[in-house]
Amino acid sequence: MNYEEVIKFMFNSLPMYQRIGKAAYKANLDNTLALDKHFLNPHKNFKTIHIAGTNGKGSVSHTIASILQEAGYKTGLYTSPHLVDYRERIRVNGQMISKQYVQDFINNNIGIIKDIEPSFFEMSVALAFDYFKACKVDIAVVETGMGGRLDSTNIISPILTIITNIGYDHTQFLGKELCEIASEKAGIIKPYIPCIIGETNKETKNVFIRKANEMHAPIIFADQYYSTSLTSVNDKVGIYNIETKSKTYRLEFELAGSYQQRNLATILQSVEMLNNLGINITAESLNNGLMRIKQNTGLRGRWEVIGNNPLTICDTGHNKEGLNYVITQLLSQHFKKLHIVLGFVSDKNIATILSLFPQHAEYYFTQASVPRAMPAIELQKEALKHNLIGKHYENVITAFNSAKDNSDKDDMIFIGGSTFVVGDLLASN
Repeated sequence: MNYEEVIKFMFNSLPMYQRIGKAAYKANLDNTLALDKHFLNPHKNFKTIHIAGTNGKGSVSHTIASILQEAGYKTGLYTSPHLVDYRERIRVNGQMISKQYVQDFINNNIGIIKDIEPSFFEMSVALAFDYFKACKVDIAVVETGMGGRLDSTNIISPILTIITNIGYDHTQFLGKELCEIASEKAGIIKPYIPCIIGETNKETKNVFIRKANEMHAPIIFADQYYSTSLTSVNDKVGIYNIETKSKTYRLEFELAGSYQQRNLATILQSVEMLNNLGINITAESLNNGLMRIKQNTGLRGRWEVIGNNPLTICDTGHNKEGLNYVITQLLSQHFKKLHIVLGFVSDKNIATILSLFPQHAEYYFTQASVPRAMPAIELQKEALKHNLIGKHYENVITAFNSAKDNSDKDDMIFIGGSTFVVGDLLASN
Protein backbone atom coordinates (compact mmCIF):
# COMPACT_ATOMS: atom_id res chain seq x y z
CA MET A 1 0.00 0.00 0.00
CA ASN A 2 1.18 3.53 -0.70
CA TYR A 3 0.77 6.26 1.94
CA GLU A 4 -2.73 7.29 0.86
CA GLU A 5 -3.85 3.66 0.88
CA VAL A 6 -2.26 3.11 4.31
CA ILE A 7 -4.10 6.10 5.77
CA LYS A 8 -7.36 4.92 4.23
CA PHE A 9 -6.75 1.46 5.72
CA MET A 10 -6.07 2.93 9.16
CA PHE A 11 -9.12 5.21 9.09
CA ASN A 12 -11.55 2.68 7.65
CA SER A 13 -10.32 -0.71 8.83
CA LEU A 14 -9.20 0.09 12.38
CA PRO A 15 -11.97 1.25 14.76
CA MET A 16 -11.48 5.00 15.32
CA TYR A 17 -13.20 6.71 18.25
CA GLN A 18 -13.01 10.16 16.68
CA ARG A 19 -15.03 8.92 13.74
CA ILE A 20 -17.41 6.26 15.07
CA GLY A 21 -17.47 6.86 18.83
CA LYS A 22 -18.22 4.20 21.42
CA ALA A 23 -17.82 1.21 19.06
CA ALA A 24 -14.08 1.92 18.87
CA TYR A 25 -13.54 2.00 22.64
CA LYS A 26 -11.84 -1.00 24.27
CA ALA A 27 -11.86 -1.13 28.07
CA ASN A 28 -8.58 -2.99 28.47
CA LEU A 29 -4.90 -2.82 27.54
CA ASP A 30 -4.68 -6.30 25.99
CA ASN A 31 -4.06 -5.16 22.42
CA THR A 32 -1.67 -2.44 23.50
CA LEU A 33 0.41 -4.86 25.55
CA ALA A 34 0.45 -7.39 22.70
CA LEU A 35 1.65 -4.74 20.25
CA ASP A 36 4.21 -3.47 22.75
CA LYS A 37 5.62 -6.97 23.16
CA HIS A 38 5.75 -7.44 19.38
CA PHE A 39 7.75 -4.21 18.96
CA LEU A 40 10.07 -5.07 21.89
CA ASN A 41 8.84 -2.41 24.32
CA PRO A 42 10.16 0.63 22.44
CA HIS A 43 9.05 3.11 25.13
CA LYS A 44 11.70 1.72 27.48
CA ASN A 45 14.37 3.36 25.33
CA PHE A 46 13.59 6.97 26.26
CA LYS A 47 12.28 9.06 29.13
CA THR A 48 8.60 10.04 29.10
CA ILE A 49 6.24 12.59 30.62
CA HIS A 50 2.62 11.44 30.80
CA ILE A 51 -0.20 14.01 30.62
CA ALA A 52 -3.93 13.47 31.21
CA GLY A 53 -6.91 15.71 31.99
CA THR A 54 -10.29 16.79 30.69
CA ASN A 55 -9.21 20.16 29.31
CA GLY A 56 -5.81 21.68 28.63
CA LYS A 57 -3.74 18.54 28.19
CA GLY A 58 -3.06 19.36 24.54
CA SER A 59 -1.85 22.89 25.31
CA VAL A 60 0.22 21.66 28.26
CA SER A 61 1.73 18.82 26.22
CA HIS A 62 2.73 21.07 23.32
CA THR A 63 4.11 23.77 25.62
CA ILE A 64 6.25 21.39 27.68
CA ALA A 65 7.55 19.84 24.45
CA SER A 66 8.42 23.32 23.18
CA ILE A 67 10.28 24.15 26.41
CA LEU A 68 12.21 20.86 26.31
CA GLN A 69 13.22 21.53 22.70
CA GLU A 70 14.48 24.98 23.68
CA ALA A 71 16.45 23.32 26.48
CA GLY A 72 18.28 21.23 23.89
CA TYR A 73 16.54 17.88 24.34
CA LYS A 74 15.50 15.82 21.33
CA THR A 75 11.81 15.67 22.11
CA GLY A 76 9.05 13.36 20.95
CA LEU A 77 5.44 14.50 21.16
CA TYR A 78 2.39 12.25 20.92
CA THR A 79 -1.04 13.93 20.94
CA SER A 80 -4.56 13.37 19.64
CA PRO A 81 -6.73 13.98 17.77
CA HIS A 82 -5.19 15.63 14.73
CA LEU A 83 -6.78 18.63 13.05
CA VAL A 84 -5.76 18.29 9.41
CA ASP A 85 -3.00 15.72 8.90
CA TYR A 86 -2.75 12.37 10.73
CA ARG A 87 0.99 12.91 11.15
CA GLU A 88 0.34 15.85 13.51
CA ARG A 89 -0.10 13.23 16.24
CA ILE A 90 3.53 12.08 16.14
CA ARG A 91 6.35 14.63 16.10
CA VAL A 92 10.04 14.82 16.93
CA ASN A 93 11.33 18.32 17.63
CA GLY A 94 8.16 19.61 16.03
CA GLN A 95 8.60 17.77 12.76
CA MET A 96 5.79 15.41 11.83
CA ILE A 97 6.55 11.73 11.29
CA SER A 98 7.36 11.09 7.63
CA LYS A 99 4.80 9.60 5.29
CA GLN A 100 7.34 6.93 4.39
CA TYR A 101 7.71 5.80 8.02
CA VAL A 102 3.95 5.51 8.46
CA GLN A 103 3.65 3.62 5.17
CA ASP A 104 6.49 1.20 5.97
CA PHE A 105 5.29 0.62 9.53
CA ILE A 106 1.84 -0.53 8.43
CA ASN A 107 3.02 -2.55 5.42
CA ASN A 108 5.78 -4.29 7.38
CA ASN A 109 3.45 -5.20 10.25
CA ILE A 110 0.21 -5.96 8.45
CA GLY A 111 0.30 -9.53 9.75
CA ILE A 112 0.31 -8.62 13.44
CA ILE A 113 -2.27 -5.90 12.78
CA LYS A 114 -4.69 -8.37 11.21
CA ASP A 115 -3.97 -10.88 13.96
CA ILE A 116 -4.49 -8.53 16.92
CA GLU A 117 -7.09 -6.24 15.27
CA PRO A 118 -6.13 -3.15 17.26
CA SER A 119 -8.11 0.08 17.31
CA PHE A 120 -6.88 3.11 15.41
CA PHE A 121 -5.63 4.65 18.67
CA GLU A 122 -3.85 1.48 19.82
CA MET A 123 -2.08 1.27 16.47
CA SER A 124 -1.13 4.94 16.61
CA VAL A 125 0.42 4.59 20.06
CA ALA A 126 2.50 1.63 18.89
CA LEU A 127 3.63 3.59 15.84
CA ALA A 128 4.55 6.63 17.94
CA PHE A 129 6.66 4.68 20.42
CA ASP A 130 8.40 2.76 17.64
CA TYR A 131 9.18 6.01 15.85
CA PHE A 132 10.50 7.73 18.97
CA LYS A 133 12.82 4.79 19.55
CA ALA A 134 14.03 4.90 15.94
CA CYS A 135 14.68 8.65 16.24
CA LYS A 136 16.54 8.14 19.53
CA VAL A 137 14.65 10.88 21.33
CA ASP A 138 15.87 11.96 24.75
CA ILE A 139 12.39 12.40 26.12
CA ALA A 140 8.81 12.08 24.87
CA VAL A 141 5.76 14.03 26.00
CA VAL A 142 2.83 11.63 25.81
CA GLU A 143 -0.76 12.84 25.97
CA THR A 144 -3.48 10.37 26.88
CA GLY A 145 -6.59 9.95 24.80
CA MET A 146 -9.85 10.29 26.70
CA GLY A 147 -8.96 8.59 29.96
CA GLY A 148 -5.98 7.38 31.91
CA ARG A 149 -6.18 4.02 33.66
CA LEU A 150 -7.14 2.07 30.53
CA ASP A 151 -5.67 4.46 27.98
CA SER A 152 -3.35 2.84 25.46
CA THR A 153 -0.56 5.22 26.44
CA ASN A 154 -0.66 3.92 30.03
CA ILE A 155 2.05 1.32 29.56
CA ILE A 156 4.89 3.80 29.95
CA SER A 157 7.01 4.36 33.05
CA PRO A 158 7.27 8.15 33.07
CA ILE A 159 9.56 10.41 35.07
CA LEU A 160 6.60 12.73 35.70
CA THR A 161 2.82 12.49 35.44
CA ILE A 162 0.57 15.52 34.98
CA ILE A 163 -3.22 15.75 35.30
CA THR A 164 -4.46 19.16 34.17
CA ASN A 165 -8.04 19.14 35.50
CA ILE A 166 -11.26 17.17 35.72
CA GLY A 167 -14.55 18.00 33.99
CA TYR A 168 -17.61 16.32 32.56
CA ASP A 169 -16.54 14.75 29.27
CA HIS A 170 -16.71 11.19 27.92
CA THR A 171 -19.00 10.37 30.84
CA GLN A 172 -20.33 7.26 29.05
CA PHE A 173 -16.86 5.72 29.51
CA LEU A 174 -15.31 7.43 32.52
CA GLY A 175 -18.25 7.86 34.88
CA LYS A 176 -21.05 10.29 35.60
CA GLU A 177 -19.48 11.96 38.65
CA LEU A 178 -16.31 14.02 38.85
CA CYS A 179 -14.82 11.66 41.44
CA GLU A 180 -15.34 8.72 39.08
CA ILE A 181 -13.72 10.57 36.18
CA ALA A 182 -10.84 11.62 38.45
CA SER A 183 -10.32 8.02 39.49
CA GLU A 184 -9.88 7.00 35.84
CA LYS A 185 -7.48 9.88 35.14
CA ALA A 186 -5.55 9.07 38.33
CA GLY A 187 -4.76 5.70 36.78
CA ILE A 188 -1.65 7.23 35.20
CA ILE A 189 -0.09 7.89 38.64
CA LYS A 190 2.83 5.47 39.01
CA PRO A 191 4.75 4.16 42.05
CA TYR A 192 7.19 6.73 43.44
CA ILE A 193 6.82 8.99 40.36
CA PRO A 194 5.98 12.66 41.07
CA CYS A 195 2.55 13.82 39.96
CA ILE A 196 1.42 17.38 39.23
CA ILE A 197 -2.31 18.13 39.49
CA GLY A 198 -3.20 21.37 37.72
CA GLU A 199 -6.34 22.40 39.57
CA THR A 200 -7.57 21.80 43.11
CA ASN A 201 -11.20 20.67 43.18
CA LYS A 202 -12.94 19.70 46.41
CA GLU A 203 -14.73 16.80 44.67
CA THR A 204 -11.57 15.28 43.22
CA LYS A 205 -8.71 16.37 45.48
CA ASN A 206 -8.91 13.39 47.83
CA VAL A 207 -9.18 10.97 44.90
CA PHE A 208 -5.76 12.08 43.70
CA ILE A 209 -4.26 12.20 47.19
CA ARG A 210 -5.45 8.65 47.96
CA LYS A 211 -4.06 7.31 44.70
CA ALA A 212 -0.75 9.11 45.18
CA ASN A 213 -0.45 7.79 48.73
CA GLU A 214 -1.23 4.29 47.50
CA MET A 215 1.56 4.63 44.95
CA HIS A 216 3.95 6.43 47.34
CA ALA A 217 4.05 9.14 44.68
CA PRO A 218 4.85 12.77 45.60
CA ILE A 219 1.87 14.95 44.60
CA ILE A 220 1.69 18.72 44.06
CA PHE A 221 -1.37 20.82 43.23
CA ALA A 222 0.00 23.52 40.93
CA ASP A 223 -2.63 26.16 41.69
CA GLN A 224 -1.62 26.08 45.37
CA TYR A 225 1.85 27.37 44.44
CA TYR A 226 1.29 29.41 41.28
CA SER A 227 -1.42 32.03 40.75
CA THR A 228 -1.66 33.22 37.14
CA SER A 229 -3.82 35.79 35.40
CA LEU A 230 -4.02 37.07 31.83
CA THR A 231 -3.57 40.84 32.05
CA SER A 232 -3.50 41.77 28.35
CA VAL A 233 -3.03 40.48 24.81
CA ASN A 234 -0.44 42.27 22.66
CA ASP A 235 0.14 41.20 19.04
CA LYS A 236 -1.66 37.90 19.69
CA VAL A 237 0.66 37.20 22.67
CA GLY A 238 -0.72 36.86 26.19
CA ILE A 239 0.87 38.85 29.01
CA TYR A 240 0.39 36.91 32.24
CA ASN A 241 0.91 37.98 35.83
CA ILE A 242 2.48 35.23 37.94
CA GLU A 243 2.38 35.12 41.73
CA THR A 244 4.15 32.62 43.95
CA LYS A 245 4.67 32.64 47.70
CA SER A 246 8.01 34.39 47.21
CA LYS A 247 7.63 36.70 44.20
CA THR A 248 5.44 38.31 41.54
CA TYR A 249 6.50 38.61 37.91
CA ARG A 250 5.21 38.65 34.34
CA LEU A 251 5.57 36.19 31.49
CA GLU A 252 4.75 36.32 27.80
CA PHE A 253 2.92 33.22 26.55
CA GLU A 254 2.15 32.65 22.90
CA LEU A 255 -1.19 31.05 23.79
CA ALA A 256 -3.49 33.96 24.61
CA GLY A 257 -6.76 32.22 25.49
CA SER A 258 -7.90 33.22 28.96
CA TYR A 259 -8.28 29.55 29.88
CA GLN A 260 -4.50 29.22 29.46
CA GLN A 261 -4.11 30.89 32.88
CA ARG A 262 -4.74 27.56 34.56
CA ASN A 263 -2.59 25.67 32.09
CA LEU A 264 0.31 28.05 32.67
CA ALA A 265 0.32 27.31 36.41
CA THR A 266 0.48 23.60 35.58
CA ILE A 267 3.32 24.18 33.12
CA LEU A 268 5.40 26.28 35.51
CA GLN A 269 5.02 23.78 38.35
CA SER A 270 5.92 20.94 35.97
CA VAL A 271 9.06 22.73 34.77
CA GLU A 272 10.10 23.30 38.38
CA MET A 273 9.68 19.58 39.07
CA LEU A 274 11.55 18.59 35.90
CA ASN A 275 14.51 20.68 37.04
CA ASN A 276 14.39 18.87 40.38
CA LEU A 277 14.47 15.59 38.45
CA GLY A 278 17.65 16.56 36.61
CA ILE A 279 16.11 17.84 33.38
CA ASN A 280 18.00 21.12 32.97
CA ILE A 281 15.63 23.90 31.90
CA THR A 282 16.98 27.44 32.21
CA ALA A 283 14.86 30.57 32.52
CA GLU A 284 15.82 31.41 28.94
CA SER A 285 14.66 28.00 27.69
CA LEU A 286 11.40 28.41 29.58
CA ASN A 287 10.73 31.87 28.15
CA ASN A 288 11.64 30.85 24.60
CA GLY A 289 9.55 27.70 24.89
CA LEU A 290 6.51 29.69 26.01
CA MET A 291 6.88 32.06 23.06
CA ARG A 292 7.63 29.57 20.27
CA ILE A 293 5.02 26.86 20.81
CA LYS A 294 3.46 27.09 17.36
CA GLN A 295 6.85 27.25 15.64
CA ASN A 296 8.31 24.43 17.74
CA THR A 297 5.35 22.03 17.81
CA GLY A 298 2.83 23.07 15.15
CA LEU A 299 0.05 23.61 17.71
CA ARG A 300 -3.11 25.15 16.23
CA GLY A 301 -6.72 25.82 17.15
CA ARG A 302 -6.25 27.37 20.60
CA TRP A 303 -7.86 30.83 20.50
CA GLU A 304 -6.28 31.11 17.06
CA VAL A 305 -6.70 34.34 15.13
CA ILE A 306 -7.10 33.37 11.48
CA GLY A 307 -8.26 36.71 10.11
CA ASN A 308 -8.84 40.40 10.78
CA ASN A 309 -11.46 42.89 9.57
CA PRO A 310 -13.53 41.13 10.76
CA LEU A 311 -11.59 39.57 13.63
CA THR A 312 -11.91 35.80 13.07
CA ILE A 313 -11.04 33.30 15.78
CA CYS A 314 -11.33 29.52 16.05
CA ASP A 315 -10.95 27.34 19.12
CA THR A 316 -11.15 23.59 19.73
CA GLY A 317 -12.94 23.86 23.11
CA HIS A 318 -15.74 21.30 22.98
CA ASN A 319 -17.14 20.60 26.44
CA LYS A 320 -18.94 22.71 29.02
CA GLU A 321 -15.88 23.66 31.05
CA GLY A 322 -13.72 24.47 28.05
CA LEU A 323 -16.39 26.39 26.16
CA ASN A 324 -17.34 28.39 29.24
CA TYR A 325 -13.87 29.98 29.25
CA VAL A 326 -13.91 30.50 25.48
CA ILE A 327 -17.32 32.19 25.46
CA THR A 328 -16.41 34.42 28.40
CA GLN A 329 -13.35 35.66 26.51
CA LEU A 330 -15.37 35.92 23.30
CA LEU A 331 -17.88 38.24 24.92
CA SER A 332 -15.09 40.42 26.31
CA GLN A 333 -14.03 41.38 22.77
CA HIS A 334 -15.15 44.56 21.01
CA PHE A 335 -17.36 44.01 17.98
CA LYS A 336 -20.43 45.42 16.28
CA LYS A 337 -22.01 42.01 15.61
CA LEU A 338 -20.98 38.49 16.54
CA HIS A 339 -21.19 35.63 14.04
CA ILE A 340 -20.77 32.07 15.34
CA VAL A 341 -20.10 29.04 13.12
CA LEU A 342 -21.04 26.11 15.33
CA GLY A 343 -21.03 22.32 15.17
CA PHE A 344 -20.88 19.41 17.62
CA VAL A 345 -20.52 15.64 17.67
CA SER A 346 -23.72 13.68 18.10
CA ASP A 347 -22.81 11.88 21.35
CA LYS A 348 -22.38 15.15 23.25
CA ASN A 349 -24.99 16.38 25.75
CA ILE A 350 -25.40 19.77 24.12
CA ALA A 351 -28.33 21.15 26.15
CA THR A 352 -26.08 22.50 28.91
CA ILE A 353 -23.48 23.61 26.36
CA LEU A 354 -25.95 25.57 24.20
CA SER A 355 -27.15 27.44 27.29
CA LEU A 356 -23.69 29.03 27.49
CA PHE A 357 -23.92 30.73 24.09
CA PRO A 358 -25.14 34.33 23.67
CA GLN A 359 -28.59 34.87 22.17
CA HIS A 360 -27.59 38.10 20.43
CA ALA A 361 -25.24 36.41 17.95
CA GLU A 362 -25.97 35.31 14.38
CA TYR A 363 -25.52 31.53 14.09
CA TYR A 364 -24.34 29.33 11.23
CA PHE A 365 -25.07 25.75 12.26
CA THR A 366 -22.96 23.16 10.53
CA GLN A 367 -21.48 19.66 10.71
CA ALA A 368 -17.92 18.39 10.41
CA SER A 369 -16.88 15.73 7.92
CA VAL A 370 -16.87 12.83 10.40
CA PRO A 371 -19.59 10.22 10.96
CA ARG A 372 -20.01 11.33 14.60
CA ALA A 373 -21.01 14.86 13.59
CA MET A 374 -24.45 16.02 14.72
CA PRO A 375 -26.53 16.87 11.62
CA ALA A 376 -26.67 20.63 11.20
CA ILE A 377 -30.45 20.71 10.91
CA GLU A 378 -30.76 18.79 14.19
CA LEU A 379 -28.38 21.22 15.88
CA GLN A 380 -30.40 24.14 14.54
CA LYS A 381 -33.57 22.71 16.10
CA GLU A 382 -31.88 22.13 19.47
CA ALA A 383 -30.36 25.62 19.43
CA LEU A 384 -33.75 27.19 18.79
CA LYS A 385 -34.88 25.87 22.19
CA HIS A 386 -32.21 28.19 23.67
CA ASN A 387 -33.19 31.12 21.45
CA LEU A 388 -30.08 30.77 19.31
CA ILE A 389 -31.15 31.78 15.83
CA GLY A 390 -29.49 31.00 12.52
CA LYS A 391 -29.44 28.90 9.35
CA HIS A 392 -27.98 25.44 8.87
CA TYR A 393 -25.27 24.52 6.36
CA GLU A 394 -24.14 21.18 5.00
CA ASN A 395 -20.44 21.70 5.73
CA VAL A 396 -18.09 23.94 7.68
CA ILE A 397 -16.67 25.85 4.72
CA THR A 398 -20.10 26.77 3.36
CA ALA A 399 -21.10 28.00 6.82
CA PHE A 400 -17.88 29.96 7.25
CA ASN A 401 -18.16 31.58 3.81
CA SER A 402 -21.71 32.63 4.61
CA ALA A 403 -20.53 34.18 7.88
CA LYS A 404 -17.83 36.11 6.03
CA ASP A 405 -20.31 37.32 3.40
CA ASN A 406 -22.65 38.59 6.13
CA SER A 407 -19.96 40.33 8.20
CA ASP A 408 -18.68 43.89 8.29
CA LYS A 409 -15.08 44.71 9.17
CA ASP A 410 -16.09 45.74 12.71
CA ASP A 411 -17.86 42.42 13.35
CA MET A 412 -16.36 39.23 14.80
CA ILE A 413 -16.54 35.63 13.59
CA PHE A 414 -16.00 32.64 15.88
CA ILE A 415 -15.71 29.03 14.66
CA GLY A 416 -15.88 26.14 17.12
CA GLY A 417 -17.91 23.68 19.18
CA SER A 418 -15.91 20.68 18.01
CA THR A 419 -12.28 19.85 17.27
CA PHE A 420 -13.48 18.49 13.93
CA VAL A 421 -15.23 21.73 12.96
CA VAL A 422 -11.94 23.56 13.51
CA GLY A 423 -10.10 20.83 11.65
CA ASP A 424 -12.33 21.17 8.60
CA LEU A 425 -11.85 24.93 8.68
CA LEU A 426 -8.04 24.79 8.90
CA ALA A 427 -7.86 22.09 6.23
CA SER A 428 -9.32 24.55 3.74
CA ASN A 429 -6.82 27.34 4.51
